[in-house]
Amino acid sequence: MPDGKDDGDVGLDQILAKVADDHPDRVEGWIRNEPGHWGFFAGQAVLAVRQLIGRRLEEPERRFVWHRMWQVLQHRRAESMGIIRE
Repeated sequence: MPDGKDDGDVGLDQILAKVADDHPDRVEGWIRNEPGHWGFFAGQAVLAVRQLIGRRLEEPERRFVWHRMWQVLQHRRAESMGIIRE
């Protein structure tokens, strides 16, 4: 793929985007740096992936999911600031 992502990365990003889409109020709280919002998203991201793959994630997998969730939220922050447009 031209942007350096493989199909698995794109699929993961779609799952994590849905986590954010399902909780717009939490996204807004995260953007405002309110306590507890990152922990909420870290947990929801791991649960969503765990449900998809049917097993617990190993530590490196969890860290990767957290990293990608952070990127999704950073993208949402940039959109909210008008830095990027979808």
